[in-house]
Amino acid sequence: MTEDTDKKGLGKKLIKSTASFSILTMLSRVLGYARDATIFIIFGAAGITDAFLVAFRLPNLMRRLFGEGALSQAFVPVFQEYKTRQTNAELHRFTDCVGGALALILVVVTAIGVIASPILIAIFAPGFIDESDRFNLSSQMLKITFPYLLFISLTSLAAGILNSHKHFGAPAFTPVLLNISLIASAIWLAPKMEEPITALAWGVLVAGVMQLAFLILWLRRINWVFRLKLDFYHEGVRRVGRLMLPAVFSSAIVQINLLFDTLIASFLIAGSISWLYISDRFVELPMGVFGIAISTVILPRLAAHYASSESQRFEQTLEWGVRSAMLLAVPSVVGLIVLASPILISLIQYRQFTTDDTLMASMSLIAYAIGLPMFMLIKIFSAGFYAHQNTVRPMRIAVVAMLSNILLNIVLVLSWQAAGLPAAHTALALATSLSALLNSLLLYRALKQQSIYHISRETLVLFKKTVLAALAMGLVVWFINDNLPDWNLLGASYRISTLIGLVILGAGCYWLALLAFGVRLRDALGWD
Repeated sequence: MTEDTDKKGLGKKLIKSTASFSILTMLSRVLGYARDATIFIIFGAAGITDAFLVAFRLPNLMRRLFGEGALSQAFVPVFQEYKTRQTNAELHRFTDCVGGALALILVVVTAIGVIASPILIAIFAPGFIDESDRFNLSSQMLKITFPYLLFISLTSLAAGILNSHKHFGAPAFTPVLLNISLIASAIWLAPKMEEPITALAWGVLVAGVMQLAFLILWLRRINWVFRLKLDFYHEGVRRVGRLMLPAVFSSAIVQINLLFDTLIASFLIAGSISWLYISDRFVELPMGVFGIAISTVILPRLAAHYASSESQRFEQTLEWGVRSAMLLAVPSVVGLIVLASPILISLIQYRQFTTDDTLMASMSLIAYAIGLPMFMLIKIFSAGFYAHQNTVRPMRIAVVAMLSNILLNIVLVLSWQAAGLPAAHTALALATSLSALLNSLLLYRALKQQSIYHISRETLVLFKKTVLAALAMGLVVWFINDNLPDWNLLGASYRISTLIGLVILGAGCYWLALLAFGVRLRDALGWD
């Protein structure tokens, strides 16, 4: 088998796995839009919505620390090694012991979170302290949402097992259950509650139970019984623990940055937290559908290649991830920048979400969109280290990026306000993107220094052509959009159909531009 044939076979397998993951993730993100649209249309970008978002973001951050972030990145490589080198009985015992240790730790953390909810709100949203109603409401909802951490982290462990068996569909579907639960809570439960917004907190908790139960059923379909055993001295548990501690910092860096954004935004005008949240959500659409899908699919393969000492296939897989990310992230950035306002007007600007909210959210959406390629590359470069069972180096880099984000947040917001510019929350989004740029550059430099991965000349040429194709696409879409009627004067169906038309047109222009620049996706990604 030639090297080119080997690459194409690898690319075909990766594309197939990524496509199935991405399709279900797209379904989840579309429902996520429906969820956010429902919340903002019913409750608006107001103080009570800010209160819920803070109560939801805290357990969500902890989920990244204990669940899909650090746990997956520490667990999957060790799981693959056990799967390759140990008996099936040892593999099951290792998984059961990791689950038992995780569950015990999470029960303790959850109990502390529920009891200390007012203290946590005071720490992470200090701007609420002088507004007793918003502070008390946030504390009350945090008591309800915090146990979500326990269920979703065990869900992430189950997802790691399924992903390692190349079952990517079910884990990708689980966020759909959260979105359905929140939509149902907003529409049917909220009107029955004394404080309607608290229905969303109950929706989060119910979703956690549903997600865990769903994946347990899928594990049984592959004859995997999920048992919890306590053995902190098990060699595999201790290895996962050693890998997980530094991964806590590096895997959750984006969420920590967003949480710090929330802290500062709590001192800005009411609505700032909501504007940041909704703009971040639209950037998470391509991030989840493409970036997280690619990194999730390549991690088990990278770990297996490392365990089998297949260094060439390891680098080929990482290269495939980088190329895929570039081909998808660059046009997404241009599209989000050009269509920021039309997206928000078409999908969110109804009832309680006003034209002023759209203006404010569009500014932070553009600032977040600039960092999208870096967010994706952080996931992919980190996977290279995690597959090597090296979580210390990404942790150190993540700490540098986090500190730079904190500094940039303070400097940019103060400079923004000193200049008398409106929408100071935009400075927070821009700081997050800039710190992501630093994070990705440092990760790549470390990979190169350790001879793990080096970007090839062909990939650099592909990147240049991708940028040119995306800019050509952006010019066409901008010109057409600039000659359309005022979006605010259009009806809902006309807005949405026009937006879909522009997205399809943009995708077509991008593909044609790639062809014009000599880029053939079959060759670039190797699926022949």
